[in-house]
Amino acid sequence: MATLVNPQNTIEILQKYQFHFQKKFGQNFLIDAHVLDRIIEATQITKDDFVLEIGPGIGTMTQALCEQAREVVAVEIDSNLIPILKDTLRAYDNVTVLHQDILKVDFAALAEEKNEGRPIKVVANLPYYITTPIIMELFERHVPMDSITVMVQKEVAERMQQGPGSKDYGALSLAVQYYAKPQIVANVPPNCFMPRPGVGSAVIHLDCYSTPPVRVSDEKLMFALIRASFNQRRKTLANGLSHSGQLSLSKELIQECIEELGVPANIRGEALSLEQFARLADIIGEKEK
Repeated sequence: MATLVNPQNTIEILQKYQFHFQKKFGQNFLIDAHVLDRIIEATQITKDDFVLEIGPGIGTMTQALCEQAREVVAVEIDSNLIPILKDTLRAYDNVTVLHQDILKVDFAALAEEKNEGRPIKVVANLPYYITTPIIMELFERHVPMDSITVMVQKEVAERMQQGPGSKDYGALSLAVQYYAKPQIVANVPPNCFMPRPGVGSAVIHLDCYSTPPVRVSDEKLMFALIRASFNQRRKTLANGLSHSGQLSLSKELIQECIEELGVPANIRGEALSLEQFARLADIIGEKEK
């Protein structure tokens, strides 16, 4: 079967099914073989692996994943793509297409059923407006994962890698780095897609930790602190936390905790490392008791 990863074959299949791109699903199909190779290489998939693909589109990447993996489950929300996927994937007996909203899929049950609960590999080319919620959903549900390899907006990929003090460092950087080690493996210009997106893209590989790099007694509290301190970046950490509404602590007590952390009283949240947020959560957790 002809590979889909070029403009001519993509146009052919879209015309055959009279497919129309839908803005609400943020559809951009990859038409560059070099980029596809880079993604597949980054995933490090072997014949032992079960792969969850989110947003297979017309099956361009799915075909390549089927060649490498033991089994693939591809989750697609757009009903118009289901007949196309039946066609483009008919040569493979190791793929299942689920017509579903990814946020409603029970990932843990899928990992249990298809991979005996062992860590799965996730590959995705997602609409950019939903990338962060989906990645966070995967992490927060503690789905057993080996890695996530995902095409995202270039700025988002850069944000995931940032450390304290940079203007792009934020809640997303900290969340991703708590669960995984991020590495940008390819920058992808708009002309690699059909239709062309209005922004540059990047492929980022998130190598998931089996245990997080920092220890914290209350993960939820740590992330509440992180969100509160970045919600209003201009404010000092003490002001951000005391106005957050999520914490039931007085400003005096918050300042006491910040002092105990051993940082200046007027520090901003963006200057704190992941380790410091974890330590602050432990200090506040003790005080709340």
